[in-house]
Amino acid sequence: MSSIKGCFVFKPSAKKKKKKKTSVDLEYHLPAGHFLSQCCSQNVTGCMKCFKQDLQDELNRNILDSLLEFTRKCSSTRRHGDWASQMRASEIPTAALVLGVNVPDHDMTFQSLSELLRCSVTPHVASLQAKECGALKHLMKRVLERLMDAVVDDEEEEEEEEEIQHSGALLHKSVHCSLRALCDWYCSKTKKRSSSAVDEQQQLPVVIIFKDLEAFNPKVLQDFILICSRYLDRLPLMFIFGIATSPSIVQRMLPHSVSSLLCLELFQSLSCTQHLTTVIDKLILTHSFPFKLNGKVMQVLVSIFLYHDFSVRNFIKGLQLALLEHFHSQPLSSLCCRKKEAQIQLQQLGAADLERIRQLPSFNRCKNEQEQQEQDNLRTDDAYLKEVCQKLLKALHKYHKNYYPILRCLHTLTSSLPRYPLGKQVRELHLICLEKNVWESEDYQTAMKLLKMLAKDELISLLQKCAEVLQPVKSKKMKNALTLLEMNESRRSKRMSPFEVLRNEVVEFVDGLVKNHLLPPESKPLYEVCYYSSSATVRRHLNATPRTSIQAALSSPYCYIQNDILKSEDGSVSNAAPDICIAHKLHLECGRLINLFDWLEAYSTVVSAAEGNGPDSDGFGKVDEVKHARFIRAVSEMEFLGFIKATKKKTDHVARLTWGGC
Repeated sequence: MSSIKGCFVFKPSAKKKKKKKTSVDLEYHLPAGHFLSQCCSQNVTGCMKCFKQDLQDELNRNILDSLLEFTRKCSSTRRHGDWASQMRASEIPTAALVLGVNVPDHDMTFQSLSELLRCSVTPHVASLQAKECGALKHLMKRVLERLMDAVVDDEEEEEEEEEIQHSGALLHKSVHCSLRALCDWYCSKTKKRSSSAVDEQQQLPVVIIFKDLEAFNPKVLQDFILICSRYLDRLPLMFIFGIATSPSIVQRMLPHSVSSLLCLELFQSLSCTQHLTTVIDKLILTHSFPFKLNGKVMQVLVSIFLYHDFSVRNFIKGLQLALLEHFHSQPLSSLCCRKKEAQIQLQQLGAADLERIRQLPSFNRCKNEQEQQEQDNLRTDDAYLKEVCQKLLKALHKYHKNYYPILRCLHTLTSSLPRYPLGKQVRELHLICLEKNVWESEDYQTAMKLLKMLAKDELISLLQKCAEVLQPVKSKKMKNALTLLEMNESRRSKRMSPFEVLRNEVVEFVDGLVKNHLLPPESKPLYEVCYYSSSATVRRHLNATPRTSIQAALSSPYCYIQNDILKSEDGSVSNAAPDICIAHKLHLECGRLINLFDWLEAYSTVVSAAEGNGPDSDGFGKVDEVKHARFIRAVSEMEFLGFIKATKKKTDHVARLTWGGC
């Protein structure tokens, strides 16, 4: 008898208790010698997490409050008996929540919304995604599972569930997959809540959230809405549609016969660019957060946001990555903390760390400006070096404290000028100031000329806004600047002396503030302890290039496998390399069309040399079944990776798809 082998698929049962994935925070394990940096990294990372959570709550507060009010209003509408309320009761209350195209950020918003609804409105909340609701029965099953917290039967899993029910495991009671079962469950819940008969005043809504409406199958969605509309008298349903594009998607997906069953209300969240502005304002453009980014790293993060995903969440992850890389790669990052803590950390530095300070380019520039005796003391006297560094760190913190108010003042004055010479967003002006002396640029000169042409009312309004920016700052220089601005404003209002003269004085005063306080951070000694500058590292981690990585692995397998046998020089590939590496190297020597037989012959020759066969041996270069199979597998892998494809021009040839560094 011949034995027949079969492969049978056993679908996992929903009854089996799924293991919850524990969320593990990203920890960056620093070398043992970086103990101080590790402590500071944990403090700064903790501060960033608190900032991020508070920021997320602040950004979503208005839209979430509006949605909560909408659910309460829809729930109370059912209590009234007037004609208008009865008409609305025959429709399903639906909130169309337009969140924008920053899809990676939507999960956090819906998670917060679900938690708020469960805490303050109703415990009956179910969140759905399109990928798990491909058919109507799947959608219905997910709704019942998440609302009833029970195992739902369907026809395909009936036999398997019967088998599991006979086991001794403690399982939830299974229910039939229908809205009638949900209605019965809801009635039982309502009766438990009320000691007497079902009280209409205590009916809690059943909220179903469709996270990604555009991705749902329109036919599945239509059928589900039609079914739900028939149970409204028994089940107080409510929908929330998560929309990434436009509210008109509801009309495009649902015909009038279905959309008329919905009582739609539109809710619009802030745009992702407004979210980004708030994040940058709270986390980057502030002196209270010690970690900073230089211009190139900042530009990489903003470019990824604007040209890839519009995700504020990913932007913050990029900022966290830069922070961790800074504390990992910079031993002096232990000084990247608040002023008092930095003074304490400075006194704990050892001889090796002090030598690293002496090697900093910014410190060398500052040292070379001193007299010879001063330079000798800085090179030899550790105690004196700590004393000088203490003053330099204090000056660096003072620089940051004055930099951001003046930056906002300059942005306030120039953001409304024609053609926005210094940018429309404050981040654009910040990038200019990080790269160079902003007052030396032509755009700055143009902005100053335009300011000298402003009318009286416009200039007074802008100066008042600048005064509001400087008001909360606890700095003597900023207080003096605020006083001078108010004096110029009062002089104009009390007497109408030649307005052009006073206007020029104000513009020149602002120009002086810019030149004193908006110097690039590279001009400040010890700026390296706070500023992260490796833009290439951030780009490599966040903006990956799979094709380059694949080609690097195939061309230099030693970099990944770390086997000494694979070491080679001059870009050649070792004979002992994996088959796909050998095939890749040989295909680089071919033209647009590759003859498979010639390719196989060349491959067999290389493999024979790797096996130790000499050119004079009988089996050298001969193709056996094993080599043939290995070659076919290597070619199939290269086709899968996109290096070659089959061609109809010649049946025994393949077409090459990549050239040069592509």
